Amino acid sequence: MKNSLIFWLILWSALSLSQERQIEVLILGIAQDGGYPQTMCQKACCQDVLNFKSTGKYVSSLAIIDRDSMHCWLIDCTPDVNKQLAMLTSYLDGGAFALQGIFLSHAHIGHYLGLAQFGKEVMGVKELSVYAMPRMKTFLESNGPWDQLVTLKNIKIIEMENGVEIHLNNDIVIRPILVPHRDEYSETVGFELLGPRSKVLFIPDIDKWEKWDRTILDEVKRVDFALLDATFYSGNELGRNMDSIPHPSVLESMKILEPLTSEQKSKVHFIHMNHSNPILRQTTEREKVISLGFNIARQGASIDL
Repeated sequence: MKNSLIFWLILWSALSLSQERQIEVLILGIAQDGGYPQTMCQKACCQDVLNFKSTGKYVSSLAIIDRDSMHCWLIDCTPDVNKQLAMLTSYLDGGAFALQGIFLSHAHIGHYLGLAQFGKEVMGVKELSVYAMPRMKTFLESNGPWDQLVTLKNIKIIEMENGVEIHLNNDIVIRPILVPHRDEYSETVGFELLGPRSKVLFIPDIDKWEKWDRTILDEVKRVDFALLDATFYSGNELGRNMDSIPHPSVLESMKILEPLTSEQKSKVHFIHMNHSNPILRQTTEREKVISLGFNIARQGASIDL
């Protein structure tokens, strides 16, 4: 009787695991808003890509994939969205997927310009759900050409609220989190993604960690993966005053995150790198980041959610 009970418990466990939804996050890009190579950059970092000596990268974006339903959602809609959707199709072995919605973090060029591809000049979609914070919603509704997407019902804008969960289905939850950033046209949010197996924090843009009303050390501890702003490696890599474009440099972030354990540091994946950032390439700076126990986000990598 005991052996029979053990058999049925093992069988039930195996069946339960096999029935879990196949949900994942695909990293569609890792570069800053201008992409890599960046337009008209004459420096070796970009010229090497143009001369096929190294590989370019798309602008930072994520796809949430539910393989059971073949429903997908994008986080941010970049100028590279046409190539990123092709990348998503290839990742799904050419299978047809249904794009269910797009979540926008803010109104800087790398995070929403791709919306134009969904209008009548290109895809001409019907009522694609676009999730935006209140100021971002008003910005899209009040400025061309984005207001045309609304008028022609290519998109329907769904207003998000800071910290309020949005249930994509029974197994996937996304939560917008306000972060301090240069909010000329809209608020800026990061996102927390919650699936059956993992919690993912995605903050591609923030001014400085110390300006946030949360503690990044605590945030990393409570998630399984943290994709964090790595726009610049150091404060002097552009050779000009960085006060007008504040971001936590990778060096600053690593110093703040230094108290984490090795296991906790391994959760951190730096993302949203400017073309000037040496960790985009095989450099001593990249080796240093990895040697200190952190990771660098890889375009095309997936996370089991």
